[in-house]
Formats: sequence, structure tokens, C-alpha cells
Amino acid sequence: MEDYEALLKRARDNLPDIISEHQRFQIPVADVIYEGKLTIIRNFIEICDTLNREPEHVLAFLLRELGTAGNLEGRRVIFKGRILESRINERIVEYANTYVICSECGRPDTTLVKEGRTLILKCMACGAHRPVRVRKVSHTPKEETGLKIGDVYELPIVSVGRQGDGIARKDNFVIFVPGTRKGNVYRIRIENISRNTAFGKVVPE
Repeated sequence: MEDYEALLKRARDNLPDIISEHQRFQIPVADVIYEGKLTIIRNFIEICDTLNREPEHVLAFLLRELGTAGNLEGRRVIFKGRILESRINERIVEYANTYVICSECGRPDTTLVKEGRTLILKCMACGAHRPVRVRKVSHTPKEETGLKIGDVYELPIVSVGRQGDGIARKDNFVIFVPGTRKGNVYRIRIENISRNTAFGKVVPE
């Protein structure tokens, strides 16, 4: 009678290759650096290779979701503005959930196929296929809120975020302001706007 180790080895040897590949699937964390007012992902191509998607498609999604402009430069991507690393990684995971991961078996072994005007995600592992459902990004018109990039507002810091940034509010926007303390009032210049979230910088008196 075979011992436990021999049985375990046989079971592992009989596992389909695709399952073994899925167990190793892990999206690399974005290697983000800042140069002046630019945000750079140094390992962007590595991320795209892991997702098995074209860099141009991943970049187009990130530009839309982050509400900024940017371009590919070699193996890295450069965004205009200073964008929080946590926001970038959240959007990359969102891309994977939308365009890569099968909703039936949870595996990344999928391809994108265009059927008419519909983009279909087909799973090579379980055979499932579904239309890609892209969440619509709604940018609030500036005329309705009065909040514009470059404008300066005098606002109190009402709370502190998980990463230590102060949080102010104006109209329907939550504004993250690094280097501020709860309870203090600052002159804040708006640096970036994405949906109902804005990012500001303290303006010296």
C-alpha cells in the first residue's frame, strides 16, 4: 500500500496545468515613483504581461478611471499629476476583475473577443463567456460644482484618511490634502479631480 507522500505526489502530478498556473496568478504591485508633477509606473509592462492584455488597452482603462492623461515610455507609463499609489493599484485590480478574471471559475485564463459591438470575455478553463460590463465613469461637470483644477479654497480639515492625509469637503467632493491636521483651516489648491474625489495641496500664506 502506497504511503501518504506517494499518494500526494501522484495527485499533484495529475493536476491539470491550467489549475497550477492559476494558483500562481498574482498581479504585481505597481512600482510607483514621482518626478515633479508626474506619476510613473516603472513595472507597467510586467503588470500587462501578467494580465495577458495589451498595454494600450490597460492604459486606456487607467486613463479613463484616473481622470488624467498619460503615455507609454518603454516598459513604464507616465501619468500627468501626482496620483496616489493606492488608487492606481485599486484600478489595476478593477481592470483584472472586469477584463481578465472569469466570473464563473475565478481563473485568469481568458481572452477578449469582439462579437458585433459587444466585447466578450471567454474562459479557456471552464468554457464560460460573458459580455464585459464596464462601469461608466461619471465626471461631474465643473459648471455644476464650481470645483476646478488650479482653484484655491480656504477649507477646514474635517477628518484624516487611512494613509494620514487630511480630508476636506466642498460641494459633493471629498478632497485629500497631504500634510494637514484635523481641525485646522488651510488654503488648498486643487491639483486633480476624479469623479467625486479631488486632491489638493496646501498653499503657503
